[in-house]
Amino acid sequence: MASTERTDSLTDSDKAAVAGLTQRMVAAWSGHDADAFADLFVEDGTMILPGVFRAGREEIRAFMAAAFQAEYKGSQVTGQPLHLRFLGPDVAVLLTEGGVLAPGDTEVTSARAIRATWLATKRDGQWRLAGYQNSPRN
Repeated sequence: MASTERTDSLTDSDKAAVAGLTQRMVAAWSGHDADAFADLFVEDGTMILPGVFRAGREEIRAFMAAAFQAEYKGSQVTGQPLHLRFLGPDVAVLLTEGGVLAPGDTEVTSARAIRATWLATKRDGQWRLAGYQNSPRN
């Protein structure tokens, strides 16, 4: 179903804010800051990773806090926007490519490379994630 919402009122700052979600995630991950990571999401946002489904900001925060102490300890993440499409004035879909950098890695290995879909929504003047999903690139 095609969107009937007008998007001609979007500002450059809206476009930059949605694309900037990737940098906010990289920064939160860099600091292993589960609170900042979870703050990327709306209260009832969802996150799907391979083998993982978390619903709600608190579940996402708890998962990331544990992961930063275990499988993601010392890691970094990277991602680049591939495509940005606004479905309306307060909903956007962002597609990215990137992955997790293990400690000491300078490039994402093909085993850790992902593509992701970010469903962003503008609430109370701020762009956040309503949904995030990633899967292996290959």
